[in-house]
Formats: sequence, structure tokens, C-alpha cells
Amino acid sequence: MIQATTGEQPVNLTSLAGLTGQSCRILTAQGRYLLRPTPHPAIPFVNRQREHRVLRKLQPSGLVNAPLAGNRHGLIMPWQEGEVLDEAGFRAQRYEVITLLQRLHHQPLTGYRVVLLPLLWQYWQQCQQRQYCWLRQLKRLTEQGEPRPLRLAPLHMDVHPANLIQSSQGLHLIDWEYAADGDVALELAAVCLAVPDQQTGWLTDYAERMQLPLASLQRQVRRWQPWLHLLVASWYQLRAEQSGDAQLQLLAQQSWSQI
Repeated sequence: MIQATTGEQPVNLTSLAGLTGQSCRILTAQGRYLLRPTPHPAIPFVNRQREHRVLRKLQPSGLVNAPLAGNRHGLIMPWQEGEVLDEAGFRAQRYEVITLLQRLHHQPLTGYRVVLLPLLWQYWQQCQQRQYCWLRQLKRLTEQGEPRPLRLAPLHMDVHPANLIQSSQGLHLIDWEYAADGDVALELAAVCLAVPDQQTGWLTDYAERMQLPLASLQRQVRRWQPWLHLLVASWYQLRAEQSGDAQLQLLAQQSWSQI
């Protein structure tokens, strides 16, 4: 797939840092590319063919790089030049990040909906170590049902400092593997996980930019937070079991303590 796409044999493949830990930088005589293989073992909702189609749909917006090739085995993307944001940069560039979200949330729907309830049950079924608090919360959310969307739009669903690149052309979102249509309040709830002490400021700025009632957005974010906390804990649990990574095991323990 690499040679068919680039027309060259790769000179070097370098694994990239990240909690999923499966993307690679491809170096050829002519340049650099990004390889995003299909995860093995599988991670719920990650589907490179869907990701390929979503990126193609979003390409006219200028928010994404168009994939060079894609199939069920993975994606090859242009390499995004620039520097990964750190937490301080993320906090300092709130205006720029919200501008990206505003642009994304005004795009046409992709046709792929993120529905958390079956996804949460899928994590439960795939994990070996299951806790009582997990099942109790899962049953509680099942009885409640998902909140009715405040506003439906394409979501990135994984906006945090490590997925933002600062280049000479501005700020860029990368890693769109969880992108799908959903409630904008769910996106904001996820963003605020990275900066919980600044949640009020982020929600205030976003509501003003998107012309949403702030009180309505705040209520909806609160409704989504239990869902999001369980999703995060479930993700860490599965990835910790799949990888045996000590950092992921610690993050899973910390996440369960908040359920």
C-alpha cells in the first residue's frame, strides 16, 4: 500500500508516540507521510474506511488533509508539518481552538452518527477485568437513555493538546478516527476534560461564538459528563488490557476512581 501510494519504497518507518500507539511516520526519498493502520487488537468505533470517507467529506472545509489512500487495512495521509501543542499552548490558544470547532460544527453532517450506549456496552464486552461500579453506571445510563442533542453537527471527539499541531499556516486538528455526527455539547464536554478549571470560560466563549444560550449549553454538558467519564474509563481499561502498558493501567485506575 505504501509503495502503491507514494511510488517509492519507504526508507524509514518510525512509530509515533500516543496512547493508541500504532501510527507511523513514513520517510521516503521524496518526503514524509503518515501511516494509520487498522488497530490490532481492534478498538471499538475505530474504522479506517469510515475515517477515510469522513475525511473526504470534510476536505472542502480546509480543516483536514485529504487521505492519499485508504482501505480496511489503514490510511496513508500527508504529513502535517508543525509542533504539537502542550497544555500551556492549548490554554493560551482557546480562541483559536474554538475557531476550529466553530468551523467544524458548521459543516454538513457526515452521515455517520456517534451513539454512545452501544459503544459503552461494546467496551464492557471486550474487557476482561470488570468492576461492579462499571456495570452499575452502565445500567443507570442505559435506563436514562442518551440526552437529546442540543445541536447536531460533525464532531472530532478527541480534541486535546496532543491532537493539535501549530504550523506556520495556523492551528490544525489531527487524528480524526473518532469523528462522526453528534451533539456539540458532547464535544465541549470532551474538550473541557483537558482544562476542567477553565470549563466556564470555554463554554462561555463557545456559546457566544455559536449563538447558543450559555445556560442551555452548560446543562447539556452536565448531562453528557457521566457518559463521557464512563467512555474514557472504558477506553483506558481496554487499552491497558490490550497493551499491558503501565501508564494506561494507571490512567484506567484514576478514571474508575471518578465513576
